Amino acid sequence: MTQIAKKYKNKYRDESLRLKFWDYGRNGDYFLTICTKDRKHFFGEIKNGIMEMTSAGKIAEEIWHLIPQQFPFAKLENFVVMPNHIHGILVIEKISEIDD
Repeated sequence: MTQIAKKYKNKYRDESLRLKFWDYGRNGDYFLTICTKDRKHFFGEIKNGIMEMTSAGKIAEEIWHLIPQQFPFAKLENFVVMPNHIHGILVIEKISEIDD
C-alpha cells in the first residue's frame, strides 16, 4: 500500500480514490463500481459461466435503466451485474451556457 491506511469504525480503509480537485457533477464519462455490504452475493451467482440474478440483481439492473428518466442529462453505456457488485459507465451531458 503506497499510502498509510487509516481506521474508520476500528477497521482499516484506504483514503478516497476521488480526485480532490475534480467536480464530479461535470460533464464526462464516469466508470462506476458499487459493491454490496460485506461483498455478499446479493445479486446472484455465476453458474456455468452465466450470471443467474436474484430478484435483487434484477432490481439493480432495472434501477440502472431508470436513471435517465430521473436525470435526463445522464446517458447510460455498458453495465453489468455481478454476484456482489455492479459496474457501469455513466455519461453526464448537461447543456449549459458556459462550457465546463
